[in-house]
Amino acid sequence: TVATYTNFIDAPSVSPGEWLKEEFESRFDATLEWATPDNEINYYVERAQSGVGIDADVYVGFNTEDLVRVDSELDDELFAEAGDIDGAEDVRDGLSFDPFGRAVPFDTGYVSLVYDGTETEAPATFEGLLDPEHAGALIAQNPGSSATGRAFLLHTVNRFGDGPDGTVEGEDGDPDYDYLDYWADLQANDVRVLGSWDDAYTAWSNGEAPMVVSYSTDQVFADMEGANLEEHQIRFVNDQAYATPEGMAVFAETDTPDLAREFMSFMLDPEVQGEIAQRNVAFPATDTATLPDDYAELAQEPADPVTFTYDELRGSVGEWIEAWERQFVGN
Repeated sequence: TVATYTNFIDAPSVSPGEWLKEEFESRFDATLEWATPDNEINYYVERAQSGVGIDADVYVGFNTEDLVRVDSELDDELFAEAGDIDGAEDVRDGLSFDPFGRAVPFDTGYVSLVYDGTETEAPATFEGLLDPEHAGALIAQNPGSSATGRAFLLHTVNRFGDGPDGTVEGEDGDPDYDYLDYWADLQANDVRVLGSWDDAYTAWSNGEAPMVVSYSTDQVFADMEGANLEEHQIRFVNDQAYATPEGMAVFAETDTPDLAREFMSFMLDPEVQGEIAQRNVAFPATDTATLPDDYAELAQEPADPVTFTYDELRGSVGEWIEAWERQFVGN
């Protein structure tokens, strides 16, 4: 039993779940069952807190912030060490995010701006988003409920810091201006914040605003749909994007640990890596993935990827989100 988020199995457009099940079962004498609880990884945290058994063997689709939250809320380990996973040595440099060796990355994405080039020209900098000409032009996501929104928030923390008494100085170097100040200015410029990536992307697709916080692989999806790529342009603000590697791990309570690790090795197979990337509209985690020749033209990578490490987020990310929520709702 492999747990994951719903869109990994049943996205409105494409998703890798059905293909992975068929391919895994064709290679192994085993049956793969997907589990997609509404609360995603929080479902298993709550079960562990209540002393209820974990009814899955592997979790697929958590990021650094998720792992930080899991470890902060549980005394006992939810996940076991990965151990010997075939293909783990092929994971690209910089993607591994678990200092305790439990999580193994299986894909990654970069959170950027996606904009309709027939309606606007997205600004090149964070400050440009505050210009009057872009008033009401951006749709983002709530960082408390959306991984995409959280990544964008973290990018603003990286850029502007978290205040004079905080732990992050910020690239702009102004101690009197932090990420909350920036968000106050965004809010004054009528940024629209919706609950989930689905909500935001649907609103953008319906023409409710010309820019949306999304992923730099957007043209992969657009090309599949036969869309006009001019309406699906990518902007790396300040030539950067926030990197969001997704990991998988074996539950510590699994009664099939060997099969669980075989599944993780299967996920890193070159053919499987290529299929996951295309069907999950992402980048593969490994250097050995089999991809179409034109994939690199459609899936764009920033010159300067930005991310926070596990140690940098531990003890901080929850406070950053709570402060943002207090301010945003209060305003």
